[in-house]
Amino acid sequence: CMNHMFPASYAWGNFSVLAVGIWAIVQRDSLDAIMMFLTGLLLTVLTDIIHISVFYPPNNYLSDVKRFSAGMAIFSLLIKPVSCYLVYQMYRERGGE
Repeated sequence: CMNHMFPASYAWGNFSVLAVGIWAIVQRDSLDAIMMFLTGLLLTVLTDIIHISVFYPPNNYLSDVKRFSAGMAIFSLLIKPVSCYLVYQMYRERGGE
């Protein structure tokens, strides 16, 4: 997000899911909060794939900052399935089916 390589929807999507995640952690007895967080994470996996594939710059326009930003976006995308699994385990611990 620091290089404006991706559109604002990338940042808004990820930061809003982060806010829902904080809400889900604070509300320990709410199944709705954790379900919204899991759904948001799954949705951002799809939108991150679309953002990275559409807005990745060509090699001759790739500066070091853009390369770092793209690398961190790809790293975040690779970590999200692990996060989804851990959030699903939290959902199961709270009584979800």
